[in-house]
Amino acid sequence: MKAKIVATLFVVGLLLGSFAVAADDEEGFVSLFDGKTLNGWKQLGGKAKYEVVDGTIVGSSVPNTSNSFLCTEKNYTDFILEVEFKVDPGLNSGIQIRSNSLPEYQNGRVHGYQVEIDPSERGWSGGIYDEQRRGWLQNPKDDPAAQKAFKVGEWNRYRVEANGDRLRTWINDVPVSDLVDGMTRSGFIGFQVHQAKEAGLAVKWRHIRIKELPRAATGLSPNTLTDAERAEGWRGEALAAAG
Repeated sequence: MKAKIVATLFVVGLLLGSFAVAADDEEGFVSLFDGKTLNGWKQLGGKAKYEVVDGTIVGSSVPNTSNSFLCTEKNYTDFILEVEFKVDPGLNSGIQIRSNSLPEYQNGRVHGYQVEIDPSERGWSGGIYDEQRRGWLQNPKDDPAAQKAFKVGEWNRYRVEANGDRLRTWINDVPVSDLVDGMTRSGFIGFQVHQAKEAGLAVKWRHIRIKELPRAATGLSPNTLTDAERAEGWRGEALAAAG
């Protein structure tokens, strides 16, 4: 009997230990999606359809409309974002980070950094595109391993780290982009449904979580900012800190 009790306690101890490790690994992350509603999100741009289906956010294309974005109501500065997604092979998409919609900038058009979702043969998923501003900032055209990391027709996993002026991305644990750029330090996170000629092409997102990091110092000069960028609330603090 004593041997059975000891064995049972040993197994319980192992289980508790594994739970403790899991809890430590999750420390600091919070979910951005409750699995049931779109509470905490708002749609900007075009009229693509966003809904919750079986615990996932599903964005579906609608013809004759511009790029659509489902965006967090909260802005984020420095963070680690993790998300899983699955996209129709015929639909281009992306995840906006540190993005904004300002009246002073093209009448509120969504703009900012986008982590590309590219199911085409080009294979530029995980590259960083500057939506409605400067275009491509970094892509994996010379990195075969990164180009092959995306799995067409399957669930894929992104990890995005934004820390100060450094932006890094991974897809399915394969590093893709490592960019230093200081144009925008704060903004919302958004899920794009690209404009498309065909209706009903879908992209799905799940397991969406974020860990906010302490704000990093910035060395931006006021001369590098547009009027619209100066309107962002964080910049007064950042520029004052930079001296």
